[in-house]
Amino acid sequence: MNWLLPEYIADALPPEAARIENQRRTLLDYFRVRGFEYVMPPLLEYLESLLTGAGQDLNLRTFKLVDQLSGRTMGVRADMTPQAARIDAHLLNHQGVTRLCYCGSVLHTLPANVSAGREQVQLGAELYGYAGVEADLEIVRLMAGAFEQIKLPLARIDLGHVGIFRALVEAAGLPNDAENELLQLLRDKDVPGLALVTGHLASPYREALLALPKLYGGPEVLELALSVLPDLPEITRALEQLQHLVSSAAELPFSIDLADLRGYHYHNGIVFAAYCPGYPAAIALGGRYDGAGEAFGRARPATGFSLDLREVAHLAPVGKLTQGILAPYSGTDQRLVAHIAALRERGEVVVEQLPGETACEGPVCDRKLVLVGGHWIIEAIQED
Repeated sequence: MNWLLPEYIADALPPEAARIENQRRTLLDYFRVRGFEYVMPPLLEYLESLLTGAGQDLNLRTFKLVDQLSGRTMGVRADMTPQAARIDAHLLNHQGVTRLCYCGSVLHTLPANVSAGREQVQLGAELYGYAGVEADLEIVRLMAGAFEQIKLPLARIDLGHVGIFRALVEAAGLPNDAENELLQLLRDKDVPGLALVTGHLASPYREALLALPKLYGGPEVLELALSVLPDLPEITRALEQLQHLVSSAAELPFSIDLADLRGYHYHNGIVFAAYCPGYPAAIALGGRYDGAGEAFGRARPATGFSLDLREVAHLAPVGKLTQGILAPYSGTDQRLVAHIAALRERGEVVVEQLPGETACEGPVCDRKLVLVGGHWIIEAIQED
């Protein structure tokens, strides 16, 4: 059956496609009025450009092919964030703050989780050129507001800071292979494995690493972290940034997870993950990734977030669907032609039947144009 699609690849049929497109328009308009300019990076780039500063995780998720014109290896983008960083650093070359947003298909070699597809519609927003925590606050509020726009409630927003783990690793003098092993154990919340691997470490770094998986819960966790983690400048600064974020946006459902190190090789500051009720994985991810534009000529402060619009469309409540008006074939009836055109100008969906067409398979029409007393009027279609 050659017409079957590959695993975790799916068509978007009219109802789903309409929801995705409506939400895309809603969210991009929401970003636009907040100063985020829309960019459209290409689907394909040379591999080194796509993977610059993005780490091994993105490399494994990227489909690769050979360019027939140059002979160089190209990649199908798996994430639009590095592309936005390239545009900011190399093409726009702004000296001050730049706000960009985007929406487009990305392709993954493997699904990110059991509920995700390999082709996603990635929508996101990035803020460049401002190193302060106020930029992270703007992005987190932008993300929360985006979910408000589409009426999808957030159960919680997990906050973390990769600088805490980095500071502990550096202070403990751990080699790269030990760092990667600890990183995986922390991601898995494997406390027994963590205790075994850190057995040789000096105090207080062993105790601090063992404490990280337990530093999870409400904003009060930040006070606990101050008392149990070593008094290192990097850790103090990270906890102060998180506290500023929490106190400045107290209206948001924040929780703290200091062992959340997703994107560790890419992010270098505050990270966050948004969750909605009844969905097992994060529905949106973001964080700070300063310096991502260095390979493109400028190392700029950067923070942002993204989501899979296709997955969000499945979860967000379906609003009232716009139904259409069924009109007879107009032919040379200029009054009918003008009437149909006027309805479409008002935003109505009007399906003009072709000669001999007796039924409309789609879109759904709940009304029809009928000629009564020489005037075209709209009547409701009575269900059988």
